[in-house]
Amino acid sequence: MKALMKTTKSATPATVEKKWVLIDAEGLVVGRLASTVANILRGKHKPSFTPHVDCGDNVIIINAGKVKFTGKKLTDKVYYKHTGYAGGIKETTPAKILEGRFPERVLEKAIERMIPRGPLGRQQMRNLRVFGGAEHPHEAQNPEVLDFASRNRKNKVGA
Repeated sequence: MKALMKTTKSATPATVEKKWVLIDAEGLVVGRLASTVANILRGKHKPSFTPHVDCGDNVIIINAGKVKFTGKKLTDKVYYKHTGYAGGIKETTPAKILEGRFPERVLEKAIERMIPRGPLGRQQMRNLRVFGGAEHPHEAQNPEVLDFASRNRKNKVGA
C-alpha cells in the first residue's frame, strides 16, 4: 500500500480572501499596535500565509493622533532623516510629530519599518489606511472591529 503524500498548499493572489479590519488607536501603545498591524498586513495570522504573496487584510486605523508611548519615549526618542545633501541630517521627536499637521505619520512609519522593503512590502502598505480623527470613508466595506486594547493590559496606557 502506497503512502499518501500531503503537499503544502501555496496561496496565489486569486485564492486570497481579504477582510477589512478597523482599529481604534486612542490610548494604545505605538510599538505593540504597529507589530500587530504589520502581521495583519502581511497575513501572518492566517493559516494560508505565503511569504511571496500579499495575503494580508486591509486595515483601517482611526484616532491615530491619540496614540501613546511608554516611559520617556515621547520626548527622548529621536527620529532621523537625511535630505541627501552634505550635513543634511534632520532629527525630530514623536512629540513634535504628534503636535504637528500629520500626527498619523508616527504610526504609519512605525508600521512601515516592520514591513519588508521591496515591491511586496509596498503593495502590503497600500492596504493600510490611517486617519488622525475618528472619521473614515470606508463604512461601505463593513470593517470588522478589532478590540486591540482588551487583548493585553499592556496594550493601553493609563487605563
